[in-house]
Amino acid sequence: MLPHTIKLIQIVAVLGTLSSISYYVMCLLAASKFLRDGKTSTAGYSPETTPPVSILKPLKGTDPEMYDSLRSHCLQDYPEYEILFGIKDANDPAAEMVARLKAEFPQRFIRLVVCPENMGANTKVSNLAQMLPGARHEFLIVNDSDIRVEPDYLRRVIAPLADPKVGMVTCLYRGVPARTFGSRLESLGISTDFSAGVLVARQVEGGIRFGLGSTLAFRRHDLEAIGGFQAFVDYLADDYEIGRRIAARGLEVKLSETVVETFVPPYSLREFLLHQLRWARSVRDSRPWGYVGLGLTFGLAWGLLALVSAHAAAWTWALLTATLAMRMAVAIVVGVLVLRDRHVLRLFWLIPVRDLIAALLWIASFTGHTVAWRGVAFRLKDGKLARISS
Repeated sequence: MLPHTIKLIQIVAVLGTLSSISYYVMCLLAASKFLRDGKTSTAGYSPETTPPVSILKPLKGTDPEMYDSLRSHCLQDYPEYEILFGIKDANDPAAEMVARLKAEFPQRFIRLVVCPENMGANTKVSNLAQMLPGARHEFLIVNDSDIRVEPDYLRRVIAPLADPKVGMVTCLYRGVPARTFGSRLESLGISTDFSAGVLVARQVEGGIRFGLGSTLAFRRHDLEAIGGFQAFVDYLADDYEIGRRIAARGLEVKLSETVVETFVPPYSLREFLLHQLRWARSVRDSRPWGYVGLGLTFGLAWGLLALVSAHAAAWTWALLTATLAMRMAVAIVVGVLVLRDRHVLRLFWLIPVRDLIAALLWIASFTGHTVAWRGVAFRLKDGKLARISS
C-alpha cells in the first residue's frame, strides 16, 4: 500500500511542477505583453484628458516614510486637483502631517476631514464615505497612505478615463522593504509573485476585473451606480470589490503602465505571516476557484516534493533546476523589467524561502475563516468582516 501511495504522491508532485512551469511561461508572456502595451500607450495629453480631480486619502497614524509619500501627491504636474485627507479621530497624529503639507504647499487645495461616524467594520471605507460629500470633482482617485507617486502620475492615471468604456484605472506597485526579515519577504512577494499573478489575470481574462489599493481612479457617477462607498464598509478587500462591481457593469478596468511604490512596514516574521494569512483568506473568499488554482503555481514546493518522493532521482534534480530557473526568470522580468524594483536582485536568494512559506500559508488559509486586522479579530464571510466578540 505504501509504495502505491508514494507513487501517487510522486505523480501529483510532477504534475504540480509541470503546471507551475506552464504558469511561469504565462507570467513571462503576460509581462511581455504589458511592456509592449506600455510602449504604445498615449505619450501626449490633451486638455480633455486632464479634467479636475479629487484625491481621497484616508489616514490613520503615521510612519517614517509617510510624509514624503503624501508630499509626492502635492508635486503633480496637473492643471487642477484637490487632496482630501480623512481621519476618524481629530487627535490622530496624521493631522499634524496634513498641517505641514498645507504650510509647504499653500497653492494646493488641501483639506482635512474628520470622520467620526463608524459606518462599518472597514474604517478606511467608512472614512471615504464621509469624505466624499466634500469632494468637488467628478473624477476621483483613492490610494493608500503609504503610496508614493511620480509627478506625471495623475496625467497617466486619469487619461484612460477619457474613454467612456473605461470605468476604472488601477496600478501595479513595487514594495520598498524595511530592514526586517518579514518586510523583505513581503516586498519580494509583491514584486515577484503577486504582480505576476495580476498580469496573468489581465492576459487570461482579456483585462482585469478588480482594483488594487495602490490606485483606484474612477468617476463619481460610476461609484454611485454601484452603491457608493457605503456599499463596501464591511468588506475587507474593498479595492477588489469596487473594481469587480464596476467591471460587472460592462466597463473596463484598465491597468495603467504607471507603477507606484508602497513602503512596507518593518514586519516581524510573525506579523508578516499574519498579514499574509489575512490576505490569503481575503483572496480565497473573493475568488474561490481562482484561489484553489493558485495551488498549481507553487513550483518549488512541488519540485521538492517530487525530489523527495522519487528518492532524489537524477531526473527530479533536472526538473527542480528547470523550475527554479523559470521562477527566477519571472522574478527578473516582472520585478526588474516591469516594476523596476531595485531591491529584487539584492533579495534574490530569499525567493525560495518566500515561495515555500507562501505554499504553507496557502494550505493554512483553508483551515479557518478568521483574520486579524489592526489588532482586532474578525470572521470573514462572503468578503465581509464580522467582528468577533472578545
